[in-house]
Parts: sequence; structure tokens; C-alpha cells
Amino acid sequence: MRTFFFILSLLLFNNFSFSQIRKATELGETLNAGIRSGGRQASDTATQPGFEQRNDLKDSITISYRYLHDLKRYSIDSTVNDFNTYFPVPAHYMYLGNNGAAAYPLIFSPFTKAGFDAGFHAFDVYRFKLEETKFYKTTRPFSMIGYQLASGKEQMVMAQHTQNINPRFNAGFDYRLINAPGFFLNQNNNHNNARFFSNYQGKKKRYAAFFVIVNNTIRASENGGIKNDSFLLNPNFKDRFGVDVFMGNTGSFRQNPFSTNINSGNQYKDFTTFLRQSFDLGQKDSIAINDSTTEYLFYPRLRLQHSISYTSSRYRFRDIIPDSSTYKDWFNISLLQGGDTVQVNERWRIVENDFSLIQFPDAKNPAQFIEAGVALQNIGGYLKDGLENFYNVKLHGEYRNKTRNRKWDISLKGEFFASGFNAGDYSASANLARTLNKKWGEIKLFFINSNRTPSFIFDGRSSFNYSYPGSFKKENIVSFGAEANNSFIQLKFANHLITNYTYFENYYTPAQTGKLINIVQVSASKKVKLYRRWNLYVDATLQQTDASSAIKVPFIYTRSRIAYEGQFYKNLNLSTGLEIRYFTPFDAYNYSPIMGQFVPQDSVKLKNLPDIHAFLHFRIKSFTGFIRTENLNTLYLKNGFSFVNNNYATPLIPTAGMIFRLGIRWWFVN
Repeated sequence: MRTFFFILSLLLFNNFSFSQIRKATELGETLNAGIRSGGRQASDTATQPGFEQRNDLKDSITISYRYLHDLKRYSIDSTVNDFNTYFPVPAHYMYLGNNGAAAYPLIFSPFTKAGFDAGFHAFDVYRFKLEETKFYKTTRPFSMIGYQLASGKEQMVMAQHTQNINPRFNAGFDYRLINAPGFFLNQNNNHNNARFFSNYQGKKKRYAAFFVIVNNTIRASENGGIKNDSFLLNPNFKDRFGVDVFMGNTGSFRQNPFSTNINSGNQYKDFTTFLRQSFDLGQKDSIAINDSTTEYLFYPRLRLQHSISYTSSRYRFRDIIPDSSTYKDWFNISLLQGGDTVQVNERWRIVENDFSLIQFPDAKNPAQFIEAGVALQNIGGYLKDGLENFYNVKLHGEYRNKTRNRKWDISLKGEFFASGFNAGDYSASANLARTLNKKWGEIKLFFINSNRTPSFIFDGRSSFNYSYPGSFKKENIVSFGAEANNSFIQLKFANHLITNYTYFENYYTPAQTGKLINIVQVSASKKVKLYRRWNLYVDATLQQTDASSAIKVPFIYTRSRIAYEGQFYKNLNLSTGLEIRYFTPFDAYNYSPIMGQFVPQDSVKLKNLPDIHAFLHFRIKSFTGFIRTENLNTLYLKNGFSFVNNNYATPLIPTAGMIFRLGIRWWFVN
């Protein structure tokens, strides 16, 4: 918390030390940087003695960003009709009853990453990731602060700042704190995420660099679920902290939002630093702006690129007051009378050096290139039997062509692990997109084939592998499909074929299926104008797979929002209404607290009521507010007026009751 308050104080001082903005602008829209006045380009210098020419850019901002592996630039999203934009857990995920708890998707997406993977992904939605880093370009310093407060003393704090130090160098940071004590015993979560990013381009546009530091700390208590679901509707247990749970039941409880102690649960930490540098060879040019200013141009033909990254990660489960019967029944672990502290640790350090050559067939079209490279990975793991060292040699290549008329976009990527721990792993993907016109939008075709070594948690050397000393065959995943995106409707079809799928068949035993798993998905998203300012937003997905498969998904998933929305009183953007999420009954996963894995089961079918939320979202200039009442479906009237009819995330873990949530987001331009 001290780190957060220091960063927040620094951010506020930086913002309010400048003069107020003279003219409010819609920050979500990218404004034209080349504003002209009287046929001449605006300038900071006086055009005549005694007169100063007005610079319209002093009262506005031009801001855009791009991702590390994407050439397209994006503008900031200022819409208010979808709270999912500001909440860390996507709408199609199910999380274990408390913000910050482990989460799994209701719409299946295969894990296709080839090469080394430790195997811990239950908390991925809460992590800052290197590949999701945004690199900004802005004409003015830009900052954002956000805060959410919800029932159960849940809090979420966000802060962001970015600015161009000079026209060629941008730097900034992201910060997020999630703190949620929870509604049941031993359910408190505390996550800290921080990211620093910067990008630089040389004056003559031949040298470029990207630098990122990411740090994630995940602290999540695990209670294993409630022992008896009849307690939920019992009027004597409206206070949920009286309901017995499987883990952490005997520990003392304090609903303190500032407590970060985890007596029974998981603590994951990861730190990544990344540096990419490139130097271009090609044709140089320049334009004289005036007698003292020259704008340098460069048309690359060949790019020399080097990337180096260092990642350290630690995964730990600890239970200082374990219940002996639970550990015997779930994990086949026998404890001494009175209980022992259960602790499992695993640490990894990975250094990767990557050298690539990129050739541009058309020097004036940087979106067309051919890339070839080689990477060396050095991997060190601190496991149950001591230190293990591995290495990988990876070959990779890419062809990309976004045509000058912006109608065709072709992408071919591939990587192959030639030697080392993951020798034989490969991943290949192909994407073809065609822009038709304004009415019919864009169509896309995609194909992915991945052959990968199962994640290391399934390896007999892993500290988290209790029962299987052997090794498994490589997983093979084939995914293909098509998308159509236009102003009328968005459609998507996908087919996933998985061979040798690796999973945990119970709370601790790794397994691998020998038969092919086939998952077919059809999705649609549409906005329907009901009447004047009333709109209906519908997202629906149909999924089909074998009922005996180790992958569990609902047949139908839908999310609908009925909203009254529009712009009022010039500056008020409003969206208010109801949000409803529903999915058909299915054999939902169990959750293994020690392994941090969702495991299939077929004895209990999850039959939830639709999740119903009422919301009022608004934006006034650069200030955005959220007022929400969530889980209205938990209303129960038989024993008085109460919200105790909880849905379930897994057969043992209920979701929260009614939650009242307030949130703000405020943008500042210096």
C-alpha cells in the first residue's frame, strides 16, 4: 500500500502542478495533429514582431498507441456502455466468488503457446502481460486515475501516466491494486501490478528501441469451497463468515481491506524486463521545414533487430493450519496429528536472446516485410529435487503484407524449437483479412497449428507433481475459422481439434486423453435499436463437444444489455439499464487449490440462474462514473428480504450475493 500511495501522490502532484486545461476535449477521439490556421501550419513561434500566432494544439491532445507485435495504431476507448472494459475479469469468465480469485473461461480458447510453460494460468486475467503493453505517442502529457469500491470492502485502484519526453521518446507507467476481503471465510485476495514502458526513435529514424518492465504479485486465499450448500438459504447464516469451508476454517478472520496475509492459499510473483533494439539500412531523405529545422525521412530495406528478456517467476502454495481430513481425501497427503504446515514452492528464471533480420520489399510500405530470426533460451528451475537447467534454440519467421490500399492484410507466422528441452515443438499460423466496403466491413480467415510439450506442472520433476513421475506425449492443436465484422452484425466460426490433451483428472493426478477432442463454436454480436434511445446489445456463443471430453463448456452462452443511452446537456454521455448473463447447465470444473488448476468432473451439473445487474454509467468530459447493483438474481423472499440465493462458480464454491459497486475514472491532460 505504501508503494501505491507514493505513486498516487506523485501522479497527482504531476497533474495539478500544471495550469488547468483551457479547453476541454473528448479524449477518446484522436484529434488531427496538423491543425492549420489561415492556410498556415500552427507554430509556437511568432510570425511577426509583437504578435504570437495561436497554437490550437495547446488546448487539445493527439494520443494513440500500438502493441509490440502490431503495426496498427489505436485510439483510447471512451465509451461507457460496457463495464467489462474497466473490470479485470472478462464477462465470459467465471471467477471463484470474489474479485481476484481464480477464473476460467466459459467460452473455450485453446492454449497454443509452443515452448516452455510452467503451467499456472488460473490468475492470468489479473496479470499485466508483456504482449499487452501499449506504446503511446502523445502531444501532451496524459494521466488517468481510477477507483472502484464495492460491497465486502472490495477495492480496486488504477493509475496511468504517459508523455512524450521529446517528439521521439515516450515513457509511462501503469499501476493496479485489487484488494477484496471476500464474503466467505478465507477468501481474501490482494494483487499488485506495475508496468513501466518506453519507446524511442532516433532523430534520423534508423534506430528504434522498446523497453518494458512488468511486475505482478498475486496473493489469493483458498478455502476450497463450502462444506454444506444448505447453509446458504438458512436464515441463521446470512452472515456468510459462519459457513464452514474446507480450508482455512480454523484460522482467525478479520475483514481488513489492508491485510495482505495469506494463511491458506497461493502466492504467485513474476518479474519481466524486456529490451528490443533495431537499426535500419536503406534510403534516407529529408525535408527542410524552415531555415533551422529539418525533418528526416528514412525508407528501410533491411532491419537488424535484437531482443533480450529476463523473466523470474515464483509459485507457492502454503497452508499453516491444514485440515488433515481434507488433505487426505483430496490430495492423498497424510499429516501428523495436530496438522503440519503444507508448503509447495517452485521458481523459474528465463533469459532469452533473439536476433532477427527483417527485409522490406517495398521501402515505402513498412507493413510489408519478411522476418527471419533465431532465439536462445536459458531456463533455470528451482524444483523439489533442487536446481534444474534447460535450454532451447528457437527458429522463427514471419511474412506480413498490409497492402497500400488497406484492403488486404496477410500474415504468416511460424516458430520451431530446433533443440533443447522443447525440441520438436512448433507453432504455425495464417491470417487473411479483406476489407470490403463501409457497409459490409471486413472478413477474416485464420488457421493455427501448434505442437507443444505439455506444461511443466505435468512433468514428474515439478514440485507440484505429486503422483506421476513419467512424461506425456506432445499436445497438438489445430484451430481454424472465419470472422465477419460490419456495422450490422459480427459473426465468428471456429473449430478446435486437440490431440493428447493434458489435464488433471482429479485434485492432484495428471492425465492425458488419447482420443481427439473436437470443439465447434459459433458466435454472434449485434446492437439492436429498440426505440429512440433504447438499445439492445446481444453476445451469444454456441459450443459443441463430446460430453465425455475433459474440456467442459456450456452449450449456449449469452450476454445481453438493455440500455437507455445518449448524449444529454451537451457534455453528459449516459448509459443505464440491465445486464443479463446466462449459460446452459453443464458439468463445470472443480478447482484444486494446491495445483491452482481447474479439473473436470461429471458428477454435478451447474444449473445457475441468469446473472442480473443494474447499471448507470456516465461520462462528463474527462470524468467517468459507474454505479452498479450486481447479482440481483440472488434475491430470496422465503425467509425475509435477502440476497442469499447464490449461484455457483464450481460445484463447491458459490459466487457472491448482491454487490453494490461505485467506480470512477478521471483523465487529465497537462
